[in-house]
Amino acid sequence: MFSSLQTSAKGVPLNLHQLSLSSPLTLVILAPHPDDFDAIAITLRYFHQRGDTIHLAVLTTGASGVEDGFANAHTNDEKAVLREAEQVASCAFFGLPSERISFLRLPPDEKGNPRLDVANQEIIRDYLSQRQPDLVFMPHGNDSNITHQRTYALFRAVALAEKLSIWAVLNQDAKTVAMRTDLYTPFDADSAAWKAELLRLHRSQHQRNLNTRGQGFDERVLAVNRKTGRELDAEYAEAFELERYGSDD
Repeated sequence: MFSSLQTSAKGVPLNLHQLSLSSPLTLVILAPHPDDFDAIAITLRYFHQRGDTIHLAVLTTGASGVEDGFANAHTNDEKAVLREAEQVASCAFFGLPSERISFLRLPPDEKGNPRLDVANQEIIRDYLSQRQPDLVFMPHGNDSNITHQRTYALFRAVALAEKLSIWAVLNQDAKTVAMRTDLYTPFDADSAAWKAELLRLHRSQHQRNLNTRGQGFDERVLAVNRKTGRELDAEYAEAFELERYGSDD
């Protein structure tokens, strides 16, 4: 079904807009935190506008990413509710129905990262089994963020154990260490402005970035897209590495 994606193995990144993909497709986004969906919002909007079905699974609460006292949130539970509300608001802006959003809250280890255990693998397995996606999006595993690393590791363990026939689409993130660019979605300044508005709905992250990095959450994400775009002769671009599990036979 996605045989055209195989040509990326020749080392030439493919422009998403130039691919011939069957329709309709089912996509699952495995987001390590609330806001990882928004990091690839231009690509997801392309599929959404095609009429494809998108399901979002947010794996953790991301409570540790909220500054203490922001919006009067002090406890982890209060911060979790805050971040999940931000994700619901951004998805409403995007146009994703609320019934397509699941907050899995995977049980964490002592450091707050999702455990790499059978119980969490079963949660991911059951989620994928119920939705039968053609494509699964998530941040690249070669990333300095441990929760990003473990999201990929949990998915890979399930895909191999269950012998899934599926494409993993691994996106570039601000904390990606290194990756191969197989697929990209170029976009212009108008689309960047739309994406910036979406990202700013994650108010806790926007303010934290302003306080700690001197730039908003929107600009931090778009700076990565701008740099990647320059490398691909575009204003901006979201970049992905592809992994094939199983076969199309």
